[in-house]
Amino acid sequence: MTTATRATTDERTLEELQRDHGPALLSFLLGLTYGDRQRAEDLVQETLVRAWLHPEAFDGPYASIRPWLFTVARRLAIDARRSRLARPAEIGDGVLAVTPDPADPTASAEAALDVRAAVRELSPEHRAVLVRLYFRGLTVNEAAVDLGIPAGTVKSRSHYALRQLGRSLPGYRPRRAGVARARAGAPQ
Repeated sequence: MTTATRATTDERTLEELQRDHGPALLSFLLGLTYGDRQRAEDLVQETLVRAWLHPEAFDGPYASIRPWLFTVARRLAIDARRSRLARPAEIGDGVLAVTPDPADPTASAEAALDVRAAVRELSPEHRAVLVRLYFRGLTVNEAAVDLGIPAGTVKSRSHYALRQLGRSLPGYRPRRAGVARARAGAPQ
């Protein structure tokens, strides 16, 4: 099995490159990274790695390799920024510390008790509509037939019942297209 060896820039030339152009590259990249020294130093290092991997750049049409270095550095900075923006923002430990655990049975039991207490505060008519729409899963028309009232009355009572629940339950926000509305247009 043969391994292809790739020509790289020799160490002495790379040291000279770092000494002659490193400070200017760092200054340039500090501007592109909004003063983030760690990121700028990483980009300088990556630029020098590219110079090491591409010795043909030293044979370019310029008297100096500096334009090539600055072009590579700028492109690396742009790529790094795009990469960071493509990832979701990281959150600190503080947010996680106050976020309730969805698997916590205590929190879900407490929420269930709050909902039950709020539903008990509703009028019997409003409670009957919500029980049929949200707990039994009936459509508006099915609930209307079951209760012996018009479908419009079912919609109206569910609307006002949800508003009352919203006032009774802290942090509750009704969905824009509630179950009652979504099912109202469903084929029979």
